Formats: sequence, C-alpha cells, structure tokens
Amino acid sequence: MKVLVIDDDPAMTELLKIQLQSDLVAVETAYSGEEGINMVRKTSPDIIILDLLMPEMDGWQTCKKIREICQTPILILSALDNPATVATALDAGADDYLIKPVSASILNAYLVNLTRRSRAKTEKLRTITI
Repeated sequence: MKVLVIDDDPAMTELLKIQLQSDLVAVETAYSGEEGINMVRKTSPDIIILDLLMPEMDGWQTCKKIREICQTPILILSALDNPATVATALDAGADDYLIKPVSASILNAYLVNLTRRSRAKTEKLRTITI
C-alpha cells in the first residue's frame, strides 16, 4: 500500500512515516498542498493523510483539488476538533477525520478501513460495468 502524507510539519510527517512504514506500506511525504497535489499525480497513492492547517494552500483547498484529480481515500489528520471544521472537511471531499494526537493503532485501523471501503467501491463499480 502507498500512503501519501501531506503536512507542513516535518516532525509530524517523520513521525507518521516511522509509525506507518513497513514491508507492506510505503510512505511518501509532501510539505505543502501544491507539492501534495503533484505527488498525487506522480505516485497515485492508495491513501492520502492530509493536514488542514498549512500555509499558502490549506487542507480544505488541497482536498478539493485532489478530488478533481482522483477518488483516492483522504483521511484528514488535524488538531482542529470543532464539529463544524470536521463537517467542512468532509464536505470538501475527505473520507474520514481523525484528531491529533492519535495512537498508531487507531491510525492503522482507520487506514485499513479506508482501504477496505475503497476496494469494495471499486469492486462494486466493476460488477456494475461488466
């Protein structure tokens, strides 16, 4: 599985990389919304982990632009815990939302769940298309 982490905080991206990287998971990082969008185009990740608070292009804008390109599952990982913020992120195209800090086991469970939902959706589309 390829995971793309988009967050302007190098310490957070490094922590996520350490927590997630394994023989089964490859982690790429981007430090801005624009860089993240370019990485989505180049690497076609299986899942995107996206922070909301970034300079220049924030996570909401980044999420909307990614949705114009692809339907890759997007998990928002943010320190913002306001219900309206969560709703706005989901309306922007995010598939799920977690509040920082989050344990590695919960993050992994969410990633597995997003992958499972994405595969089920793809299989359903294939069945309908055939």
